Amino acid sequence: MKTRHFVQLIGLSALWGASFPLIRIASPSLGPLGLAGLRCMLAAAVLSLLMYVLRHRWPTAKAWPQLAVLALLTVVSPFVLFNWAGLVLPAGYSAVLNATAPLFGILGAAAVGDERLTLQRVSGCVLGFAGVALLVQLGPVAVTDRVVLAALACTAAAASYGFGAILMKRATHAHEPLPASAAVHVAAALILLLPTGASVPRMDLNPAALAAVAVLGLVTSGFMYWVSMRLMREIPASAA
Repeated sequence: MKTRHFVQLIGLSALWGASFPLIRIASPSLGPLGLAGLRCMLAAAVLSLLMYVLRHRWPTAKAWPQLAVLALLTVVSPFVLFNWAGLVLPAGYSAVLNATAPLFGILGAAAVGDERLTLQRVSGCVLGFAGVALLVQLGPVAVTDRVVLAALACTAAAASYGFGAILMKRATHAHEPLPASAAVHVAAALILLLPTGASVPRMDLNPAALAAVAVLGLVTSGFMYWVSMRLMREIPASAA
């Protein structure tokens, strides 16, 4: 991996890490499903606008089922799971558990034969996980059934990201990053359309929640997913 790839990964990690405090703000007001749906709709809107401005063509109808699976693994499932966990866990804990995603990516890539499982890679993931835990300075949390379930939800979300990165890498070989990113978020928005609609009567549309979901949708979902797919073309899936 080149230096510029490492710098880009650091930037992406910082921006994605900043999403967890925003989830803690928005999820109680909008609900886990409502927040996920609004976030995907905003991301789909900004990516569709970029598609129009840059004159890119949408993927063919034949490609959409595979991109919908990618949407489930890298958008719908982790968004809903992290949003639910955000009702219970402090943002720092969610960030630490999300740091296990590369480990799942390494295991998944090794299982399907895309990459080799080496001690160096596993050690790097463990050190990275420990580094995140040190940086966020986790405080004590009472271990209750809801806390354990929330931690498991975060771990499942990280696993979904990790395994989804394998399909994400493969998608970059078949599609340009922007059309693939836009299609993934359109598919995710459609998947979450009915659950989001059902959540509307219970939403508290306060300024803080709306500002949080705007940043989550437009920046950390839409734009950064596109940047991530562009980077994925040049680095292993497990590195992302």
